[in-house]
Amino acid sequence: MSTDDVLAEVGARLRRIRKEREVTLAALSEATGISVSTLSRLESGLRKPSLELLLPIAQAHQVPLDELVGAPPVGDPRVRAKPIVRGGRTHWPLTRQPGGLQAFKVLEPQRKQEPDPRTHEGYEWLYVLSGRLRLVLGEHDVVLAAGEAAEFDTRVPHWFGSTGEGPVEFLSLFGPQGERMHVRARPTSRK
Repeated sequence: MSTDDVLAEVGARLRRIRKEREVTLAALSEATGISVSTLSRLESGLRKPSLELLLPIAQAHQVPLDELVGAPPVGDPRVRAKPIVRGGRTHWPLTRQPGGLQAFKVLEPQRKQEPDPRTHEGYEWLYVLSGRLRLVLGEHDVVLAAGEAAEFDTRVPHWFGSTGEGPVEFLSLFGPQGERMHVRARPTSRK
C-alpha cells in the first residue's frame, strides 16, 4: 500500500472514530484548537493529514496515533527458530533477519578438544550463561565463567569451546562478516 493510499484512508478513519465517540466537529474543534472547517476537510479527504493535526486529534480521542493512520499491527516478536547442530555444538538462532547483527544461544557439550584457531572479518561478543568456556585468542588462553563476557576482533586467530569439565551454555553475537566461513589461521607462536 502506497503512502497516498494510507493517507487517503485517514479521513474516513477520523470520521468513524469521532462518530463512535459521539463527538461533534465543534466539540472536537474546541478540544484540539483546530478549526471546524479544517477538521471537516480532513475527514472528507480534501486536506492531507499532518502530525500537527493528527497529534491533537489522537490526544482528544485518547487513542494511539497508529490507530488514526491505520498502522499495521506489530507481529509476534518471539523468535521461534529451530536449533542447528554443527560439530556437536547446538546453536539456537536469536535473530530472524539475515545480515546485520546475529545472535545465538549455544550449548557446547562436555568434551576435550585441541584448539584450532581461525580468523575471519568482523567482531564477536561472547557471554557465558552457565558452565565454563575456554577462549583461545591470539596468545591468550583464558577460561570464562558464568556471568563473564569477552569481545574481540575476529581477525585475531581465535577458538572457543568446552574446558572438558562439563557443558557450557553461552550467547554469541557477531556482525554479518562472522557468517562467512572461517579461514584457518596459525597462531604465530603457540606451544
